[in-house]
Amino acid sequence: MNDERAKHHKEGRRPRRRSQEEPIPLMGLHHSANRCRDAEETRAFYEDFLDLPLACSLRRERTETGVETPLLHIFFEMRNGSYLAFFELPEVPFEFKEQNPSDLHIALEVDDATQRAMYEKGKAQGHEPYGPAELECLRSIYFRDPNGYIVELTTRLENHDEVMDPAQNHAREILDRWQEEKPKS
Repeated sequence: MNDERAKHHKEGRRPRRRSQEEPIPLMGLHHSANRCRDAEETRAFYEDFLDLPLACSLRRERTETGVETPLLHIFFEMRNGSYLAFFELPEVPFEFKEQNPSDLHIALEVDDATQRAMYEKGKAQGHEPYGPAELECLRSIYFRDPNGYIVELTTRLENHDEVMDPAQNHAREILDRWQEEKPKS
């Protein structure tokens, strides 16, 4: 990894791939939000187990779409300043189900030492980890949160930047070929 990429990686942000004449308009993830069964059990997993501090709790009496119902919106802060957020809406039905990692998960980046420590911490605290699994340029372990969501803790392998570089990986051509060849249902 070159010095500039190493600096950005350590700071928890990625270097720019495009020129300044062609900026990416989206600045990054502010938060990702999901429903939760119970705000306190969700807080215990994300704050006590994953060590993400509870940054904000917003109590409301109406949703963003105008539905009158009590709700709590909680945010957990990550090192790069983005958040994982959850809504508890006790009076609004929602089907919680255990997700398959290929269907729905969130991947949070950690370093090797943190990944190993979290694997052991998970086993010790009854949060049974899945993995580790390697995918071309990542090594990951997985946990299931109290709501059934999959949380992936992933570490970049040495070849990460090359594998993820669209100038080298033929991403568009592979997608186009997939569209032509994929099994039809």
